[in-house]
Amino acid sequence: MKLLALETSTEHLSVAACAGTRQAVREVAGGAQASFTLLPAIEAVLGELELAVHDLDAIAFGQGPGAFTGLRTACAVAQGLALGSGVPLLPIDSLSQVAQSVRTQLPTVRRVLVTLDARMAQVYWGALQWQEDHWHAVLEVAVSDPQA
Repeated sequence: MKLLALETSTEHLSVAACAGTRQAVREVAGGAQASFTLLPAIEAVLGELELAVHDLDAIAFGQGPGAFTGLRTACAVAQGLALGSGVPLLPIDSLSQVAQSVRTQLPTVRRVLVTLDARMAQVYWGALQWQEDHWHAVLEVAVSDPQA
């Protein structure tokens, strides 16, 4: 499988590509810089693997929750690349990404409460449960004060 993945919902922008077992990753400044750094990072990871966008099987992007400007950037760039190349899109829930990173480290974990900084002294949070082969929301994603 040849895949490009974009995550721009935080202060750090991540771009990764894989082609079989080969991988390339770039982590650069995100936030307000995402619109300037995303396309060069994409070019770098695809170039490292000697891939063009039309060679990809899919383009994955973080759909949130997260910083609104960063989410718009990832979505717009992913859609533009997909429309121009005919490559399908895979929107990925940010909370599920965090839950999966926990499961990778601790494979027996089946329930996770994930929180992400929402700024302005609030957090995005959601309870997820591993069922069959993917994460399911036990509680809908919410934004609230951390103590709530």
